[in-house]
Amino acid sequence: MPKQIGRLQAFGFAKETTRGTAQSSASEWVPFDDLDFDEKADNVTADQAVGVIEDSIGEYRVKNYADGTFKIPLTDTTPGFLFLSLLGAQATATVTSGVYTHTFTVGETAQHPTLTYFLHDSAGGTDYSYANGVLHKMDIDVQLKKFVQLSCSARAQKGVSQSTFSPSITAENRFISQYMTFATAPTLAGANGTLTATGTCSTTIHITGLSISTTLLRVGMTVTGTNIPAGATIAAIVSASAVDLSVASTGSATSYTFGGANVALKNFKMTIDESIEDQEVLGSVAPADFLNKEFKVSGTLEAIYQNETDFRNAFLATPQVAQAMYVQLVNTDVTIGSTYYPSLLISLDQVYFKELAIKKSPKDLIYQSLKWDATYSLADSEMLNIVLQNAKSSSY
Repeated sequence: MPKQIGRLQAFGFAKETTRGTAQSSASEWVPFDDLDFDEKADNVTADQAVGVIEDSIGEYRVKNYADGTFKIPLTDTTPGFLFLSLLGAQATATVTSGVYTHTFTVGETAQHPTLTYFLHDSAGGTDYSYANGVLHKMDIDVQLKKFVQLSCSARAQKGVSQSTFSPSITAENRFISQYMTFATAPTLAGANGTLTATGTCSTTIHITGLSISTTLLRVGMTVTGTNIPAGATIAAIVSASAVDLSVASTGSATSYTFGGANVALKNFKMTIDESIEDQEVLGSVAPADFLNKEFKVSGTLEAIYQNETDFRNAFLATPQVAQAMYVQLVNTDVTIGSTYYPSLLISLDQVYFKELAIKKSPKDLIYQSLKWDATYSLADSEMLNIVLQNAKSSSY
């Protein structure tokens, strides 16, 4: 075959109807930034002493499989197959005509849905399908001036040669860094803007007699309500039932909705790892299955350092104080339905800040880098959910 560059290769996948049985064709072919998904093999070496100094007299094949990585831009439709395989459960709902949400949550099983991977190898002259495909790790990476990227680690059964595929990549809506907003609060209701309360406030910055405990609030959270000026935030926690606003109300205000404290980030990265283990069995060189075990979520972020309320206070709190995170990626350059946008929403119910570094250099701005771990919230009965909003009406 003629020599080629990587742009002429194609990679795709499809959800398997029967676990471990390859689909005949890809549901989606994806544009990739990097593709390193290949056949792998394990051998056992015959290295017993046989009267010579050479190290061995042969090797025997004991395992065949496929493994590797791929990087693709985050778009509004195709990644749903990957989120389903990684997290394990989904629910699809209609927002309005032509607009649908797909909510992905952690499936409490050791067998999350599998995919068949497809490789169109025009350089080698043979195309392949890889059954029983799983994702064992995914990074969602948001960097300045770049497309939001999904970096995936995948595994599957050994490839089977197929008739030549005819890949076709569908144009989808993409996400770039300026579409992202980030908010944090002590609870997910606070972070996503659904926390409500009543109290007393009349032409003043003081809210007293709150119907909720201020342990559910933090400095910087947004506040909306009748006679609450736009852009108002919590400036201080005064007591267990009182807070001060950043601006005085313009009249009597008795009902409030609190939203997360918005922090402008320089970068954000979330890693989802489902701890895949090969189910190896006697009598076969192929694993019987690839099973997920402990489900872990962690990440990093970076922001300019300008106060202690963004991250430092929660990091230093003893005993530790969990925070919720709410990440929104909303492509406001594209409209679906009449007034909706393609979006990806990430909800992390309970996050602990594990390492905070504040770098101080005489000539540079001061930035803070944070490492965090997510844990399961008993109160919310979840660790993580991801919501993809698009024009796809059917489930993945």
